[in-house]
Amino acid sequence: MEQQQLTKFQNLLSEEKKRLENELSKFAERSIHNADDFNAQFPNFGDHIDDNAEEVSSYSDYLALEHTLEKDLKDVNSALKRIEEGTYGICRYCQKPIPEKRLEARPSSSACVECKKLLNQEV
Repeated sequence: MEQQQLTKFQNLLSEEKKRLENELSKFAERSIHNADDFNAQFPNFGDHIDDNAEEVSSYSDYLALEHTLEKDLKDVNSALKRIEEGTYGICRYCQKPIPEKRLEARPSSSACVECKKLLNQEV
């Protein structure tokens, strides 16, 4: 892959990383033990019984969202590492180049469409 393309994807990934970290910071704090881990904070809406039920519901939503955003952040960080290592854009399973259209659609991809379908048993 040409340097210009790599720079484009690196910029896209860096922006996505900032966005994900910003979203996580709205309801979670970064772990002091692991910089890639966030911990959802239990909300405090008040002391009424209805407030308590809303707190539990919101916390449950926060945990699910935290899990999803952390997974996406992990994928982005892995892609940025692959750029540094010179392996970005190569399928981790078949070792063939990942088509640029696939990377434009999902810059953090580590697998080509064919391998991803096989992994998800969509073939």
